[in-house]
Amino acid sequence: MSFKYINRVPTPEEIKEATPLSESLLKVKAERDKMIRDVFEGKSDKFLLIIGPCSADREDALYDYVTRLAKLQEEVKDKIIMVPRIYTNKPRTTGEGYKGMMHQPNLSEKPNISEGIKSIRRLHIKAIQESGLTAADEMLYSENYPYVEDLLSYVAIGARSVENQQHRLTVSGMDIPGGMKNPTSGDISVMFNSIKAAHISHTFIYNGCEVETSGNPLAHGILRGSVNRHGDCIPNYHYEDLSAVAEEYAKRGYVNPAIIVDTNHSNSMKKYSEQPRIAKEVIFSKNYSKDLKSLIKGLMIESYLEEGRQENQDIYGKSITDPCLGWKDSERLVYDIAESL
Repeated sequence: MSFKYINRVPTPEEIKEATPLSESLLKVKAERDKMIRDVFEGKSDKFLLIIGPCSADREDALYDYVTRLAKLQEEVKDKIIMVPRIYTNKPRTTGEGYKGMMHQPNLSEKPNISEGIKSIRRLHIKAIQESGLTAADEMLYSENYPYVEDLLSYVAIGARSVENQQHRLTVSGMDIPGGMKNPTSGDISVMFNSIKAAHISHTFIYNGCEVETSGNPLAHGILRGSVNRHGDCIPNYHYEDLSAVAEEYAKRGYVNPAIIVDTNHSNSMKKYSEQPRIAKEVIFSKNYSKDLKSLIKGLMIESYLEEGRQENQDIYGKSITDPCLGWKDSERLVYDIAESL
């Protein structure tokens, strides 16, 4: 037998009962969800910034970051809605070493899934308490979503998960925006097929039950660049790329057409310091074209307290997965974006 059963994992209901969201924070989330929904439904012209560290690897630095972000949000609230990236499941690419908070709530200890789930809920809840900002997370594992579905205001489906049927079906049952990234191949038809699948109703097995979803009209595309067969990065944030996506949306006739542009990953050629330049080019394209002005809803930016990345957790507020912008450059970029909108 190739599996060693270790522990029974608590159900989502058990975990939520042990770590509930208070009535006051439920109200905060409802207000935030409406603000973000209005952007995707075209009722608000505010710009979304899904911004934060590549992975949420330690609580103290994350709370520090979201508290700073909340102060910045207050200064740009007339134009921008900040959605902090609290990516709790983000592992290192190969799966070797850090595997995300779900599996490693403490790097110095052995993996403990049950404790990891509790740590994630406590992290999200305290982040809302500290900042008043509800967050985005990446749904790396679709079976984990029930544990945090009452806490998140945005979910991203990564380039390696977007072709997975279970991820697509799970997004179809969400009542918050689900961003479907283009796959690493760059084939935008895959992204559009994922959006369509998330838009419509499905019946499938979920959380141990047979469920029926109503479809999620807030599912949309995220452009993150691609990689060719030689391993070279190919950006897709330029005006011509954005226009091609706009044309495809128009051809397909999807409801609530929307694009979020990821300024890092293959779009930055894995050079995190290029993110401000890329963000400014996307804003220029948005302002230049009437079609893109309504289509481009926001940016995804990898940002932390300290710039770059590290192998271990030796430096407070520095990424241990993908390299990020530091706080000073992030703050300056937010001001620049607000000024150019």
